[in-house]
Parts: sequence; structure tokens; C-alpha cells
Amino acid sequence: MSVDKDDVGQMAHLARLAVGDEERADHAHNLSNILAFVERLSAVDTAGVEPMAHPLEMTQRLRPDEVSEIDQRDRFQALAPLTQDGHYLVPRVIE
Repeated sequence: MSVDKDDVGQMAHLARLAVGDEERADHAHNLSNILAFVERLSAVDTAGVEPMAHPLEMTQRLRPDEVSEIDQRDRFQALAPLTQDGHYLVPRVIE
């Protein structure tokens, strides 16, 4: 499947993007290359291939869950315009 300049113009209109005439040819070429690559990928036989979350069979290294900063809630709330019972009060935006 190939994309031409008119297709790019129509997609840009639908996406509400301003694409100049000089850019349309480049975008059409790039989109055509992407679609050709997807067609090549679709042709690969993947029968019998198990889906995987990551290409490397490794466990994720996790850092220890330790407190790294001191509690400064009282200091931050002292700077806020309105607080109540440890919560920030904000103006109502939905009636």
C-alpha cells in the first residue's frame, strides 16, 4: 500500500494539522515505507511462537523500598492558601 500527497493532505485535514505542500511528499514517502514494513512483518509466520513481555528472560531488579526523604507535609501546607485536616482545599470546578 502506498500513500500519495493527496492522502497525506486528507489525513492532515482530519487530524487538524497544518502540513505544507512541500512536506506532503516527504510524509507520503515515509508513511509508504512504514506501511511496507508492516506488510513485511505481517508476512512472517509466527505460528507456535509464545507471546512474551520482554525479549530477555530476566527478573526485574528492584530497589529496596526505603524512605529517602524526610516528611515535610507541615512545611508545604504552611505555604498553601487553604488546608484542612492535612488536605489541600481547592476551589470547586464542577457544579
